[in-house]
Amino acid sequence: MTNIRASRIEWPTLTLIFSVYATLILLVWFHDFLPWWVILPIGATAACLHSSLQHEVLHGHPTRSRQVNEALVFIAPHLWLPYARYRDLHLQHHNDAYLTCPVRDPESYYLLPDAWEALPGFKRTLYSFNNTLFGRMLIGPGVGIIRFWSDEILQMIKGRRDIVMGWSAFLVSCVIVLSFVKWAGMPIWQYLLLIAYPGISLALVRSFCEHQAAQDVGERTISVEANAYWSLLFLNNNLHVAHHDRPAMPWYRIPAYYRAERDRLLGKNKHYLMRGYSEIFGRYFFKPKETVKYPDVSWLK
Repeated sequence: MTNIRASRIEWPTLTLIFSVYATLILLVWFHDFLPWWVILPIGATAACLHSSLQHEVLHGHPTRSRQVNEALVFIAPHLWLPYARYRDLHLQHHNDAYLTCPVRDPESYYLLPDAWEALPGFKRTLYSFNNTLFGRMLIGPGVGIIRFWSDEILQMIKGRRDIVMGWSAFLVSCVIVLSFVKWAGMPIWQYLLLIAYPGISLALVRSFCEHQAAQDVGERTISVEANAYWSLLFLNNNLHVAHHDRPAMPWYRIPAYYRAERDRLLGKNKHYLMRGYSEIFGRYFFKPKETVKYPDVSWLK
């Protein structure tokens, strides 16, 4: 999938990329004139949308050049995930045979039974809370940062040069973002609390129900038939079963494809369907979606 190329310049995607950067630049530059309750929703939406655009880029959009595409989203306002690592791990995630596997799927939130049983009680409580949507949005970014960064540091200590290179580029991106924030006179803590952290929280809403542990591979991927706000925010990856079915398809073509193939796709995922994110919030805001312990290791391949 790393060699997927767009057939031409995809202007909807390119327009969104420049719009996101322009929005964030204006928010930060004029922060003194804006109340927090304006900065927070707009900033978080823009930072989350940038994450969605990075996802679009790693699947080969919006131009024929991988180098150009990656340069377009190089500056990461969320300040937590190196693009190169996201690209490599997410493409590994697209091996559907291993979806949700705690060992082979790098985006899995499950733990193997032995690993779960070995956790101290406070960590079980923490991880269970993180498996509610409220917990995922509140502490999920922090939990993800601690777990991911710790593992990455260990891998770099072991000599993974590719990871070192990815993090080196990411640090350059962070320096650019924080230098601009400082130059604009916005306190760093304010940027983190009003833009970066809530941007990650919003992105985690999408991944919360994206996959479930199931013996049948097709049943592991959801479709969320969401409204215009969430659909744009996630670049139609709420229709996730369609994305896994056609991962190279640009975001703006997914809805038409989904409508045309809806019956087949919902048959494929055994009707793992939510009627919008309001249904997900209603079901799982205070209730864990599933257990953190992988339910049946005999399913794993």
